[in-house]
Amino acid sequence: MEMSAARIKFGTFLAPHHPMGENPTLQFQRDLQFATHLDSLGFDEFWCGEHHSSGWEMIASPEMFLAAAGQVTHTIGLGTGVISLPYHHPFNVAQRIVQLDHMTRGRALFGSGPGALPSDAYTLNIDPLTQRDRQDEALGVITRLLRGEDRFSYDCDWFTLRDAQLQLLPVQEHIPMVAASTISPSGMQLAGKYGMGVLSIASNSAEGIQALPTQWSFAQESAAKHGNTVDRKNWRVMLSWHIAETREEARSQAVHGLQRWHNEYIHTILGRPGTVAVENPWELLDQFTGPAGGGAAVVGTPDDLVQAIRAIQKSSGGFGVVLGFAHDWANRENTLKSWDLVARYVIPEINGYTANLRKSADFVIEKQAELMSGATAAVMQKIMENEKAAAAMMTTMQQAAEQAANGKKKPDAAFQPGTGMPTTTKETP
Repeated sequence: MEMSAARIKFGTFLAPHHPMGENPTLQFQRDLQFATHLDSLGFDEFWCGEHHSSGWEMIASPEMFLAAAGQVTHTIGLGTGVISLPYHHPFNVAQRIVQLDHMTRGRALFGSGPGALPSDAYTLNIDPLTQRDRQDEALGVITRLLRGEDRFSYDCDWFTLRDAQLQLLPVQEHIPMVAASTISPSGMQLAGKYGMGVLSIASNSAEGIQALPTQWSFAQESAAKHGNTVDRKNWRVMLSWHIAETREEARSQAVHGLQRWHNEYIHTILGRPGTVAVENPWELLDQFTGPAGGGAAVVGTPDDLVQAIRAIQKSSGGFGVVLGFAHDWANRENTLKSWDLVARYVIPEINGYTANLRKSADFVIEKQAELMSGATAAVMQKIMENEKAAAAMMTTMQQAAEQAANGKKKPDAAFQPGTGMPTTTKETP
């Protein structure tokens, strides 16, 4: 069943993917400034991840970063995107999320995953084959703790709880929860099992976009199996974009940064299967943005992004939140301007904020003759009731007629309220 044309939310997903070479201390500060920028523009959500290796992704504790962001923002939701549950004792995760909710005055969003980087699991000596099952097991405990259940004990091969209960519950009655989902069905199945939302973090790739139409069915089937329901408004889809006032500007601003991100990080460092280094930056850009790339990225104008979002809404059946992937393809100034253009033009168009403004303008145009004739008649009536005003108007109209006869400015055919009387202009040689 397709989603109705409901308004959707907008936010960002900051992994982050920062090229090496810059001062990391300043990068943290710039990311906090980015959060305040999006907050000031009215974006709904800000998500950041947990990573412990690779050089490019250096936020190790999303809760710590988001607590700092909570002190410099006002309304934007702050989400862990995501906490890698197999790396932590579930009780500690639940406590940190509750504290984050208090420190942000009820703006915390809780996202979890199995762990994205194989190098992180290797460092912690965690078998990759256990990670998804451990995420599931941890979620079962965390959800009970966040609900404020009576004390309970739990024992398994990787953590133990004895008479556990949180001493402090969240500000929100129900903290929004999401499971990270890639191309495999596991994330969607977990969302269905626990009746929570989904963060589709692979939808900024061609493969991820192609998988979206079938992904939601995994969540629905799992929800039905476990007696829960899932709602598309809680489905967050991540897209990549860089927006400028023209396509040419957007492409020239992003082309070299995209190439470095792909060749150096995605291909060389991560070694993502199926990727190859591309020497020609323009060729790579076309691969990402053209039909062959399956719409993996939008590098163009606000209209281009509107078209892409609507196409993915239609093909996927609908979702509730669009998250823009934060990257450094362009320089700082152009990156911030890109998000500014999204807030000014894309969000209003997608959500229909300007629809009635256009209808109002069309109505005035359609009724223009009728409206202006009535207004003109009303003004003329009052002028003619006053002898001095009538004489002044006749003088002005005579001067305008003389100017027209001498080849100067042609007088207006009728007085227009709001524009004043016809004015004299200097004759041009």
